[in-house]
Amino acid sequence: MIRHLLSLLAAAAALSFLALFPFATAHAQDSGENGGVDTSMVLEMSLGNPQAEVTVIEYASFTCPHCRNFHATVLPELKKNYIDTGKIHYIYREVYFDRFGLWAAMVARCAGPLRYFGVADLLYERQSEWLAGGEPAAIAAALRRVGKSAGLSDEQLDACLSDGEMAQAMVAVYQKNAGADDINATPSFVINGRKYPNMSYEDFAAILDEKLAE
Repeated sequence: MIRHLLSLLAAAAALSFLALFPFATAHAQDSGENGGVDTSMVLEMSLGNPQAEVTVIEYASFTCPHCRNFHATVLPELKKNYIDTGKIHYIYREVYFDRFGLWAAMVARCAGPLRYFGVADLLYERQSEWLAGGEPAAIAAALRRVGKSAGLSDEQLDACLSDGEMAQAMVAVYQKNAGADDINATPSFVINGRKYPNMSYEDFAAILDEKLAE
């Protein structure tokens, strides 16, 4: 899958809009677990209590409508009742089923760890808006507008969106984690090592309460 994703990035470099957005056109080498790519720069994004007895890992794509709905309806309740109270450690892992999801993740990471989730919220809230253009150039321009509305400068966005090394590292981390947890749909969740599909807040809370009571 990593070769497929990287080939999409390389193919995108042939488009004229990449004069402004030269996203990751180099291919990883076939050496080492991550294809010779240094993944140490890709930080794990998380909320809550790292020492909590229950860890929830969300796998989601910024282009996924079901993920948008989860972040609008379920996550705020989880945050209020389980994350902000320190009951759980919540890890968010990006999934790149398409290049647009990768580009959006690069914009979110451009804000840094402290502002990452704020930008992620904006990307989900405006998902239909920045995906509306359909064409890569229009989507890239719309993603820049989201980034600028979050306080990122043109210079910051240029640097982040042209960082091919980071893009390759993000893809390599996604490939490794999704493979280890057998992720083939979004959103998916891993709660204390067990995988679960998308669910309502009520179902999520019931599972968390059971885990917390163990």
